[in-house]
Amino acid sequence: MIKNVNLTISGMHCDSCETLIKEELSEISGVKVERIDHKTGKALLHLEKENIQLDELINAVKRAGYQAVIEANGNGYGKSTHESEVLFQQEITASNKPFKITIESEVVAEGRISQDAGGKPYFDGIVKNNKNAKLSIPQGQVGSKNFLQELISSIDIVKLFDRVEFSTNRNDSDDVTPNTTSEIPQNSLPIKEEKTNTLTANSQQRINLSLSGMHCSSCAALIEKSLKKVTGVSKANVNFAAEKALVFYDGNIVTVDSLINAVKKAGYLASEVKNNDPEFDRKKREKEIKGLSEAFINSLILSFPMLYFMLFDFISWIPGKVMLTPFIGIISLLLSTPVQFIIGLRFYKGMWSALRMKTFNMDSLIAIGTSTAYFYSLINLVYYFLKTGSLIGINGAKIPELYFETAAFLITFVILGKWLEIRAKGRTSDAIKKLMGLAAKTARVVKDGQTMDIPINEVKAGDIILVRPGEKVPIDGKIIKGSSSVDESMLTGESIPVEKHEGDTVVGATMNKMGSFEFVATRVGSETTLAQIIRLIEEAQGSKAPIQAFADKISAWFVPIVIGIALLTFIIWYFVLGATLAFALMAFTSVIVIACPCALGLATPTALMVGTGKGAEYGVLIKGGEPLESACKVNTVVFDKTGTLTNGKPVVTDIVGIGSLNDNSVLSLSASLEKSSEHPLAEAIYNYAKEELATLKDTQNFKAIAGHGVTAEIDSQKYYFGNRKLISEVVGLPIDIVDRKLGRLEEQGKTAMILSNDKEILGIVAVADTVKETSKEAVAKLKKRGIEVYMITGDNRRTAEAIAREVGIDNVLAEVLPEDKASEVKKIQGMGKRVAMVGDGINDAPALAQADIGVAMGNGTDVAMEAGGIVIMKNDLRDVVTAFDLSKETMGKIKQNMFFALFYNVIGIPIAARALISLGLVLKPELAGLAMAFSSISVVSNSLLLRYFRPGRRNYISMFAPIAMMLFFTFFFFEFGRFSSSMVAEGKEMKESSKPSSIRTLNNDLSIYKDDIKVISEAEGDKVFYYISDSNIPTQYKNVLREDGFNSIYISGKTYIPVYIGSDEAEMMKEKKIFKDPGDRISNFFGNDVIVADILPKTDSTLDKFHFVNSSFKLIN
Repeated sequence: MIKNVNLTISGMHCDSCETLIKEELSEISGVKVERIDHKTGKALLHLEKENIQLDELINAVKRAGYQAVIEANGNGYGKSTHESEVLFQQEITASNKPFKITIESEVVAEGRISQDAGGKPYFDGIVKNNKNAKLSIPQGQVGSKNFLQELISSIDIVKLFDRVEFSTNRNDSDDVTPNTTSEIPQNSLPIKEEKTNTLTANSQQRINLSLSGMHCSSCAALIEKSLKKVTGVSKANVNFAAEKALVFYDGNIVTVDSLINAVKKAGYLASEVKNNDPEFDRKKREKEIKGLSEAFINSLILSFPMLYFMLFDFISWIPGKVMLTPFIGIISLLLSTPVQFIIGLRFYKGMWSALRMKTFNMDSLIAIGTSTAYFYSLINLVYYFLKTGSLIGINGAKIPELYFETAAFLITFVILGKWLEIRAKGRTSDAIKKLMGLAAKTARVVKDGQTMDIPINEVKAGDIILVRPGEKVPIDGKIIKGSSSVDESMLTGESIPVEKHEGDTVVGATMNKMGSFEFVATRVGSETTLAQIIRLIEEAQGSKAPIQAFADKISAWFVPIVIGIALLTFIIWYFVLGATLAFALMAFTSVIVIACPCALGLATPTALMVGTGKGAEYGVLIKGGEPLESACKVNTVVFDKTGTLTNGKPVVTDIVGIGSLNDNSVLSLSASLEKSSEHPLAEAIYNYAKEELATLKDTQNFKAIAGHGVTAEIDSQKYYFGNRKLISEVVGLPIDIVDRKLGRLEEQGKTAMILSNDKEILGIVAVADTVKETSKEAVAKLKKRGIEVYMITGDNRRTAEAIAREVGIDNVLAEVLPEDKASEVKKIQGMGKRVAMVGDGINDAPALAQADIGVAMGNGTDVAMEAGGIVIMKNDLRDVVTAFDLSKETMGKIKQNMFFALFYNVIGIPIAARALISLGLVLKPELAGLAMAFSSISVVSNSLLLRYFRPGRRNYISMFAPIAMMLFFTFFFFEFGRFSSSMVAEGKEMKESSKPSSIRTLNNDLSIYKDDIKVISEAEGDKVFYYISDSNIPTQYKNVLREDGFNSIYISGKTYIPVYIGSDEAEMMKEKKIFKDPGDRISNFFGNDVIVADILPKTDSTLDKFHFVNSSFKLIN
């Protein structure tokens, strides 16, 4: 009989992958490959022999270089049902736990709905029945080892699944995967102790990967794209600033190695973040900083001689100028080559990886820019060699048009920027580093009356730990002996030590004060409060705020657009305006280099990291970018009353007997009814009755009526205890007789509850909950910020309004049932308001989920509350205000960062494109690279200003520093442009203000010599300089000009460069009294000391406006 097997294969990318796998599988005798699809990652095999082991199939796929898992076993493909074998999992439990088997059966239907010839719908696909058994074996039960083996040999365990009925989740009608769990009673089945790799019902896993080699947000997008391509990965978030990737994947299909390999294929490095190594990030950061600093120093050492060569153009007396000038070309080639291809290899690798993913990134820009400068110079050097037969400048001159130093300094400055940036980014995660530093390294464990110090990661749940005065509590637990006061400020922000006694919980990383105590460890490893806080912050910092989508969209198109602008710049300068090839190429390179998406990619994550970390310092845990952005937009806050505005610890204030019952009897009956209730008010009445030594009676048929009260039978008599609705609607008794008494109590802010039987009202018990000290202040601060405040409660209106008046709330939603709170929040949202709901995170979970942002009030340990995007660790409502203030300031920083990133590119690209040449602004590529680096540093620095945030205070540094930074960097950009424009003549080879018509006229006269023409824009007109050599003397001046006529002249110990002037230009210069006659000397003529050699004859062409000079003349405006 033919048996069909479905494989899920990860790592396939193309048809060649399919062929490789097919060849390996076909070598197994009896295996026929029916179908392999690299797009879906699926394969269908026909097994024509019974003895083929499934492991053989998996290993064959591995030999081809891929990973595979068995998806299902059964007969048929397409419309069929696959019955899988039972898959066992085993876990060893504590010795005092019972032996248990849990059986799960899961039916999954995959396919499509089609129609037959008659138009009737039918299902076309695969129905898989996965069966799993989880075996929980108490530690030390050796007798169970052979139990399962005996069972398997005697019965068919699959039959146990026949009793499992399938049902669907009524809350999720779209779920096509029914999942039912049956628990088999103890001793009903034996077990074999063997570990098996199994498919589990819930195989969703997550992993944090540490990344290396990213340079910008485009790199992050590449890695994210590569990870999402891995079959089995459901979600991947890459944080460029944190250099982390958070990946959610199916553990049955995906391995950690396959994720790391996916990152490697994208051209980057990845490693798994070890939760038990708090020094992991620090070590990684130090390694990166060391690598970048070494690369920068090596690059600087190789580039520095070229900087010295550049000074030759500015300082005539500099040592070695005459001797070294002819060798500048060959020395620059030798020095720049290792910078370009060894130190700069990282940029080529990054570009290649991006090209493989069919996109561009920052590496692409740097590689293109530096390669343009390097290879243009190399081609010119080779051309010079072929023309002259020498690699050394002839007659002591420098070989022209070489820009090796541009490529070398560009790489040097980019690496410098990355070095400074990574140092700054390291400070954005200071909050997590501080939290990790709080963890104790060892714990003093008590065993058999002896104490011993063991590493913290060896502590197990149930261990007894001794803590002495002044020591740190190493782990979470419950005190079993002794008492003390514990400082929990490092986790909750609460500065006052908390008294701890037997039965109280203690939290790891807090500081014991005076007493000594022993406690039993309850939560260890990754389950401790500290570990949960760190994990929550890491996930928050790894998340993306919705505003990040804007930055991602820009970044996705940014690099291609920049390359387009650079090409357009080159085309306009070279082909339209007739600039020299060197000038146009340097403009192209400058645009490529200065416009980098780094700053934009850092805008959101750096601010998010600092903001969420700062919140954690003050006990405000923000769970990610989305809650933070939502909190910033809130204009309405809804507070739950009990436990939020109030302390949640009500006390009995009044007992009123009515009719035949006295106060003690009312208390006795009320407490007897409430002792089975879980309501906070019930606990207050029960505790008060115990304190008063009231007699508590047994109850029968107890029933809690949601939103009303309770009922039960006492001594065969039915009693009711609850609010007005219970008595009037359920019991049906009039409450007129007690309405005045109820009103008087409720006006005092007390909750009055009525005791009755079926015939009459018997009494009233009033309970009051005290308002928190900080509630009134918090409400006032919110109202001062223009936020509308509501209170929602199940209490009657009078009581609710009394509490609301006390705290200053104007809007009261009273007598709201717990299940209706969410709908009330929805109504407020329907009024166009952005609502934050503040509650305890448990009873208010639906309302917290309905609100635009849920704020859950924790107790210092409930940091992982599912409900609520923000968790307040200590019960202080002022922290709610802090959360909103911090979110607003963080979002402000994100917007500032985005503005800066775009602003730098808006002013930087035109300068780099030399569009502002008329203002004397020409940015050389190497300085463009440095400017680009500083733009990223400014964004990170701006985010770091959030570190100065203080609750309730204005962060003036954060307010005014961005303005100063913007002014500074604007000045910085323009000064770079001015400095760059004065460095070499290349910076002034063409003008922005030149009219295309005049340039074309000029080129018509001298089309073959245009590379020897340089133009400067002046207020009175254009100044055109023609650089003479033997091969380019214009025909009109063949008998007038000779190259040896331009040799420098020494007069009175000073060197003068000869200049020949066209007739029209000479007349203009005479009118302005710049000179009178040939032989006159002109000082600082565009940065040169010159002598007017002669005035050239008139030609009635553009030549009459020229200055004729040789290569010794360096244009400086």
